[in-house]
Amino acid sequence: MGSLTATQVSALVRDSRPGRYQDGDGLALLIGKRGGQSWMVRIQKDGRRRDIGLGSAKKVSLKLARERAATVRSQVEAGIDPIAERKKAAGVPTFREAAASVHAEHKGSWKNAKHRKQWLTTLETYAFPAFGDRSIALVDAPAVRDALAEIWLAKPETARRLRQRICTVIDWAVAKGYREAGLPMPVIDKALPKQRAKPKHHAALPYADLPLFLPKLRKRETMGRLALEAVILTAARSGEVRLAEWSELDLDAATWTVPAERMKAGREHVVPLSPQAVALFKRMKLHRRGESDLVFPGTKRGKPLSDMTLTKVLRDMEMAVTAHGFRSTFRDWVAEQSSWPAELAEAALAHVVSDKTVAAYQRGSMLEKRRELMSAWTDYCEGASGGNVVRLAQ
Repeated sequence: MGSLTATQVSALVRDSRPGRYQDGDGLALLIGKRGGQSWMVRIQKDGRRRDIGLGSAKKVSLKLARERAATVRSQVEAGIDPIAERKKAAGVPTFREAAASVHAEHKGSWKNAKHRKQWLTTLETYAFPAFGDRSIALVDAPAVRDALAEIWLAKPETARRLRQRICTVIDWAVAKGYREAGLPMPVIDKALPKQRAKPKHHAALPYADLPLFLPKLRKRETMGRLALEAVILTAARSGEVRLAEWSELDLDAATWTVPAERMKAGREHVVPLSPQAVALFKRMKLHRRGESDLVFPGTKRGKPLSDMTLTKVLRDMEMAVTAHGFRSTFRDWVAEQSSWPAELAEAALAHVVSDKTVAAYQRGSMLEKRRELMSAWTDYCEGASGGNVVRLAQ
């Protein structure tokens, strides 16, 4: 018999007196300072001590708490994890259900809406048909290997992403106690053919061709062409330009402040605007639509340009390059046609620098130096530099 009685437990629960009231054999009634009341059993095995909850004292009687405590002690003595057994009794989710839970838990940390959607879509397309309705505890290496093999060579990049996302779901299941172990990924990798295709970089226009390309771009004035010109003159990402708002621009100070939530690195970025870039944004005022704060509005009211709009502009011009590739064009020009330091170019591109010494050098925004750099760049784009080496950076 324990030291507590049913009458004592009723009184303690009714009065909510904070404390740990021992019944014996590790069983205790816990009453917190904020009124929480629960049963807990403390067990020890191989020098490891654990406290395992047995339920609310308002719903679980002293007799039932003793029975549950005895069951837990027996499980531990038999080498069984009581918490894992409890989760099994509650029902193990299917791979599909587990993936939905993982997506719900993680999507708040993903800034990119496209990535949030694609994360689950990839699994829906390639994993769910194979083993989506199988218990997460029973998804094994052969099933995963066969699903990956379907696209491993035909769609290597998608296959690699699928592999990573399947692993994330499986690891989550291990952490939740639904599985005892993860997947033997080295074994699965060895059972797949070698992917020989190298990762493709964004196709970029050679900087020598840029002074000839810009006049062609300006032959027609469409929203897509204007946005692409802004991408070139600012060396910004196309998504940053497409979502630019008038409230971010200070044309008198010749700056564009991109908020942290729209930056890949997650920190605010101030873009110094060259005279040519300022002139472009002033022209955009003529295209302002209603009350929208978007600098480059799309065809639908209140919506920005589609990410395919700039691609279409380039296709219509029969250019086998990408909008993002103009950042590479800028970077190549800095490296090969100027004496501006690499650190300054990386700051202009808002790249995260892993080297601690360089990062410390970049801690300041270097705004005025970057302003000189961007002015030299836009002069080159306009053909003002004649393609010669720009002046040395001060």
